[in-house]
Amino acid sequence: MESKNKIALVTGGGRGLGKNMAIRLAEKGIDVILTYHSKKEDALAVAAQIEQIGQKAAVLQLDAGEVKSFNRFFDQLKEILNSKFNTDRFDFLINNGGIGRNGLIETITEDTFDELMNVHFKGVYFLTQQAISLLNDGGGIINVSSGLARFSMPGYSAYGAMKGAIEVFTRYMAVELGPRGIRVNSIAPGAIETDFSGGHVRDNEQLNKHISSITALGRVGLPGDIGGVVAFLCTEDAGWITAQRLEVSGGMNV
Repeated sequence: MESKNKIALVTGGGRGLGKNMAIRLAEKGIDVILTYHSKKEDALAVAAQIEQIGQKAAVLQLDAGEVKSFNRFFDQLKEILNSKFNTDRFDFLINNGGIGRNGLIETITEDTFDELMNVHFKGVYFLTQQAISLLNDGGGIINVSSGLARFSMPGYSAYGAMKGAIEVFTRYMAVELGPRGIRVNSIAPGAIETDFSGGHVRDNEQLNKHISSITALGRVGLPGDIGGVVAFLCTEDAGWITAQRLEVSGGMNV
């Protein structure tokens, strides 16, 4: 069974960056399955937008940091691929779901560290592991890193380290999946105005001005700056790009 349209699975697709990614993918003619953690209504609203664009959409609940829940999630994914999309495979996995936690090295607790690890690295690793057998040859995986894996700011040692791990994992996946024509890349956003991490980039005027001052293009990033890059990486125009880290930060800390 093969779907007429390409299909992308976007984790954390109901809000923020994931919402913009999902909509921009739909604008490229790609059907979208998006996951949410707790805010189902947000995800359903994005799915409705996608269907207004003219693409198919579906939503599934996923706790991206709970590996034990993945078997159940993939059972649900297979069922919805069959019932809604008339296929048993999909084309693009976008590992976007994430949480914001920060604190100085001296203050980070083991629980906070484990929470970041489970969502941003362990969860991505094992979700991808289970997804590989469902991906079509010639498809793609996009992992979300961060500018904080390249430059360092106090309070982000654990988060930045997890994102550094994602970038290394991306390159290994590109090598192992290359024989199937599956391209694997990471994008690294800079500071973005969303409700991520309590919305502090959006809502703290002093922080917003500081970030703008250290960014070559002179402002803080917006969700709309990111989604189009993900959508591009899921097109044939990006067919010769793999194992790469694309920083999408407006030139932050260059």
